[in-house]
Amino acid sequence: MRMLLVIAVIALLAPFAVSQGKVKDADAAIKIGEKALMRVFGKEKIESERPFKATLKNGVWTVAGTLYCKDKNGQLSTMCVGGVATAKIAEADGRVLSTFHTQ
Repeated sequence: MRMLLVIAVIALLAPFAVSQGKVKDADAAIKIGEKALMRVFGKEKIESERPFKATLKNGVWTVAGTLYCKDKNGQLSTMCVGGVATAKIAEADGRVLSTFHTQ
C-alpha cells in the first residue's frame, strides 16, 4: 500500500520534474508549491491552508500552509494540534523535491 502511494505521488509530480529556472523569491516558490500541492491534496484543501509561507535554507525552499482550528467557542485560532501541506522546492531550477502533509 505504501509503495502504491509513493508511485502515485511520483506520477502526480512528474510534470514538475522539468526545470522551471531559478526560484528567485518567496512569492515564486509559493506559486510553484501551491500548484504542486493542489495536484496531490486538491484545490479546496490547499486553499483552506492559505496563506502559505516560504523559507529558503541550503538551496531548498520550504513552502508550508497555515494551520487553522476552532476553539471551544467556534472561533478560528492558530493555537491547535494538526498539520499543514508542505512542499520542498529546489532554488536552482524550481524542481519539486517532495510534497507531504504534516500531522
